[in-house]
Amino acid sequence: MQYTIRGIPKAVDAALRRRARAERRSLNAVAVDALASGSGTTGHREVRRDLTGVAGTWHDDPETAAALSDQDRIDESLWK
Repeated sequence: MQYTIRGIPKAVDAALRRRARAERRSLNAVAVDALASGSGTTGHREVRRDLTGVAGTWHDDPETAAALSDQDRIDESLWK
């Protein structure tokens, strides 16, 4: 299948060209790989990083609470 794609953002073009140079592959091959990966048709699930592993792990700590509380105080002299 052959496509003509217009309006490629400059940042995307530059990234694809850098990748093609770094991997010593054609721009077309790198672009096809990027399209396949982005469309989820490669069969390979990309691991993404998020905060799931730390969500809900907060432990109350009096010293931390005091430090955060100090940051909540308003110095009225700074508002004059």
